[in-house]
Amino acid sequence: MRVAVVGHTEWIEFARVEGVPAPGEIVHALESWQEPGGGGAVTAVQLARLAGDAVFFTALGDDPLGHRAHHELSALGVRVEVAWRENTQRRGFVFVDSAGERTITVIGDRLGPSGHDALPWEELSTVDAVYFTAGDGAAARAARAAGTMVATARALEPLAEAGVELDALVASGKDAGERYERGDLEPPPRLVVRTAGAAGGEWVRQDGDAGRFLAAPLTEPVVDAYGCGDSFAGGLTFGLGSGMPVGRALELAARCGAACLTGRGPYSAQLTGADL
Repeated sequence: MRVAVVGHTEWIEFARVEGVPAPGEIVHALESWQEPGGGGAVTAVQLARLAGDAVFFTALGDDPLGHRAHHELSALGVRVEVAWRENTQRRGFVFVDSAGERTITVIGDRLGPSGHDALPWEELSTVDAVYFTAGDGAAARAARAAGTMVATARALEPLAEAGVELDALVASGKDAGERYERGDLEPPPRLVVRTAGAAGGEWVRQDGDAGRFLAAPLTEPVVDAYGCGDSFAGGLTFGLGSGMPVGRALELAARCGAACLTGRGPYSAQLTGADL
């Protein structure tokens, strides 16, 4: 199975703390680390681990952090196709508290690829499944050449510009930045999945058929919530792209999200093909 992601990358600095500081408070980090993150990057690594490899179309700042992100994502098993930008690389700072919850601050503009960038867009016509997190309308139209296209509701603007029909849209029942209402996209997605964390979530087809899904049980203690939603999206994209029915694809997606929750950072506990 061939898989791809079109989207963004952020360079993330993590700090584990007992609790996120209140206004004016000083807290000491129990540990800290850095690695590439962002919805595009995390989903690309999750797909690579399920499928054996993945290609990631992205844009990075042409600065030390951008080049470091490229190097480290490549080391994680992703083939990274980059449009280099004069912008500084977007960064983020993440507190991870004693309950494993993450609190995120992002710094700089989100960098996404353009369909006019000199990237091998024609390769997407040979891909079984693609996940879209960022880019312009031309990039979204290029992504639609894949057999199955899944996207995040955070990318509604370029998706609306592209006017492509999605096989699935991943939205949130809680996060205002990931809301989707009928009419936001034309044509409407064939499937809309709304996640609700530990409460699971719901799905609805274009024809009105609908249902709910459960969160997967945890096999290890909660460590870090960063990347769980993106790992979920990777599992859903892989499942739908491989022809699984909706219920089974959502079960796989929930397992991917739960596995990520048990590791430090987004990558240390992601599900692999060997786990399926």
